[in-house]
Amino acid sequence: MDVPLWLALIVVGALGIKLIRPPWWLVAVILLGGFLLADSLLAPVIGTAISK
Repeated sequence: MDVPLWLALIVVGALGIKLIRPPWWLVAVILLGGFLLADSLLAPVIGTAISK
């Protein structure tokens, strides 16, 4: 069964928010930080570190 990555991320994120109940500002900071890091000069370094 092939599940799209975006669907898996939404499900895992929803379960994490429901079970752990972090503050909404922390969720927003993590999402914004990830978005900004993905478009930075560090993106290739992070990509190679994750893919190993």
